[in-house]
Amino acid sequence: MPRHAWSLFAYQLIVPDDQLDLFACREAKVHLVARQLELGGFADRTLCGGLLPAAPVMREVDRTGLRDKRLCPVCRNVLDAQRRGERSIWSGA
Repeated sequence: MPRHAWSLFAYQLIVPDDQLDLFACREAKVHLVARQLELGGFADRTLCGGLLPAAPVMREVDRTGLRDKRLCPVCRNVLDAQRRGERSIWSGA
């Protein structure tokens, strides 16, 4: 069985800014989003399923970013599940 390649490069962090509007999380949390959109998936959602802000401020994901105390725990759990090769609940499959 082929092993799915996993990398932090496949994700980006959405950094909270002044734009906590109707589409964004109501808390000042850092969320993860897939860098490349998947067919049949939800292109406008974070890993935890939240809607993206209208103009998200994104940055590269690194090990330091994963230790950020503001990181959404649900996004982190989905990231860990994907690292283990499990399917995302938001992938539509």
